[in-house]
Amino acid sequence: MRKLGFGLMRLPLVNPDDQSSIDIEKFKAMADRFIERGFTYFDTAYPYHGGKSEEALREAVVKRYPREAFTVTSKMPVWAIKEQDDLERIFNEQLERCGVDYFDYYWLHALNRERVEVMDQMDGWGFIVRKKAEGKIRHVGFSFHDDSALLREILEKHPDMEYVQLQINYLDWDSPAIESKTCYDLCVKHGKPVIVMEPVKGGSLARVPEAIERLFKDYNPDASPASWAIRYCASLPNVLTVLSGMSTMEQLDDNTTYMQDFQPLNDEEQAIIAQATQVIRDAIAIPCTACRYCAEGCPQQIAIPEYFNLYNIVQQFPELKSNSKLYHDLIAKSHGLANECLECGQCEAQCPQHIDIIDNLKLVAETFEEVK
Repeated sequence: MRKLGFGLMRLPLVNPDDQSSIDIEKFKAMADRFIERGFTYFDTAYPYHGGKSEEALREAVVKRYPREAFTVTSKMPVWAIKEQDDLERIFNEQLERCGVDYFDYYWLHALNRERVEVMDQMDGWGFIVRKKAEGKIRHVGFSFHDDSALLREILEKHPDMEYVQLQINYLDWDSPAIESKTCYDLCVKHGKPVIVMEPVKGGSLARVPEAIERLFKDYNPDASPASWAIRYCASLPNVLTVLSGMSTMEQLDDNTTYMQDFQPLNDEEQAIIAQATQVIRDAIAIPCTACRYCAEGCPQQIAIPEYFNLYNIVQQFPELKSNSKLYHDLIAKSHGLANECLECGQCEAQCPQHIDIIDNLKLVAETFEEVK
């Protein structure tokens, strides 16, 4: 397997305000280019794009290519499991949505301590192992969003899990909140290959400050900021593949070009990454990856990731403040305002980045109320 996977959570849209409005024709063209260049790994999940990502995979790939030409990954939405029968029902629904008889890789999705307890109670671990024995899953594992102590518990308690999907990028590698390095090292210790998610941190490492872009360009004028981030993750020896949520053909062309003949970062490039990390950490105000877990259950339907993205843009590029206000007002026509937050806390409970969402929404409200 080549070390680049196509993450299907940021696909091209017909309507930018409707996550379910996937542009199937553009996605087909992107999938064709991806497969033509020798890549096979497609990563989807039950909630992506308002539940339409799995169906899009079926239309763009499964119906158009022989089964051996592609690799399918999907995930059990642990938060939706209220009783044991839900496991079988949702799993069968996912097979139908994707149009396949089996999944190459299947994960328990976005585990944290609360969700691990649910899977313990519902025997979710045993369920996916049984599905593997039935031939409906080739490889079982879990994606993870919590601390290293919980990861250690899982790896010791469930040795039959074959892989772990972790958030890794050069900005989070030494982060005490994300613990990417510590979690990666635990997987190495337990002999579990790692699938990397969020290598470009929701796109923020593709839009680096000008000083960092100059640093990258001085070394390699042809390399995009995203290529540095993805190659950083792919250079880790225990990484099986790196997922990239590609939204445009330009992004796909860039990623597949340098990953077709992947070369790990050399020592000089690693040193440049270390310099970039510190500068970028100082520049990014809210470390949101736009995974949207926070927004899906918001009672006020606040566009949390979109507002945080606009806030970060303003913090890094003050000259774009008025333009960002226009986008803010457009989003607010169909979503709740940041200052309408009820402070119920459900968003913070779902956030894999452990962001203080409530406090940061107040900053968003203050920032855009000030723009005239």
